[in-house]
Amino acid sequence: MDSSNYKFYHVHGCDTREHLDTFFSDKAQMIFGEDTLIFPIEQLIKTFHLGNIKGDILIDLSMGSAVHHLYSACEFFKHIIVLKIQDRCILELKRWVDTRTGAFDWCHAAQLYLNIGNSDLLVDKEGKVRSALQHVMKCDLEKENITEPIDLPPADCIITGLLDSISKDQDDYIRYLKKFLKLLKPGGHLILFGALDATYYTIGKDKFHVFTYDEEFVRKALVGEGFVIDRWEVKKRSNVSDLTDYKRVIFIVAHKGK
Repeated sequence: MDSSNYKFYHVHGCDTREHLDTFFSDKAQMIFGEDTLIFPIEQLIKTFHLGNIKGDILIDLSMGSAVHHLYSACEFFKHIIVLKIQDRCILELKRWVDTRTGAFDWCHAAQLYLNIGNSDLLVDKEGKVRSALQHVMKCDLEKENITEPIDLPPADCIITGLLDSISKDQDDYIRYLKKFLKLLKPGGHLILFGALDATYYTIGKDKFHVFTYDEEFVRKALVGEGFVIDRWEVKKRSNVSDLTDYKRVIFIVAHKGK
């Protein structure tokens, strides 16, 4: 397919359940687990259990209706505010929060936290995450204040893996990054997930655009916005599939200069 025909996640939306099944499930045909589940869970456990990223408010700006990246965060923040672009993502997420029939099963993610972590993690992970996810809001990325008409209190930390899917080019990436960072307090932390050297991913019959960038670009983008990079982890792709063409996945922790 010509890349000009690729869809944009934030414009066209996607089938949220198919997205979860394709990239985050425990189904036998889901081959991305090492990159989309194990790698981020490992990095988040290491990051949060250092004890220097915590506070009152964490804002999650992620694609789809995934929750596995919040299993560690819920231990260190009083409130987690989840911002979603699409109504269907909110509905899918609330179905899980409210334990409704047909909700996506995240038990495998909770088990990964137990396997990767230690005995101190043997708690009701899903219950804690559900309790934390009572603040799920729709946002509009084209507004200067993406949560307009609501002004959110500044966050202690932002987690996002959304920039790759919504940015057409370098200028777009910087523009959206600036908007996200307006939600962060001085000295706050940014936790960023990304896919390097990618051009597309597939959900069902549709191919979606991914902004193509490398390590040098994202490093310059963060430093240019006044961030100090604390952690930088890159993992080579571990699977073979034509559902997406990323080469590596990246995990970054940085803090905003005061």
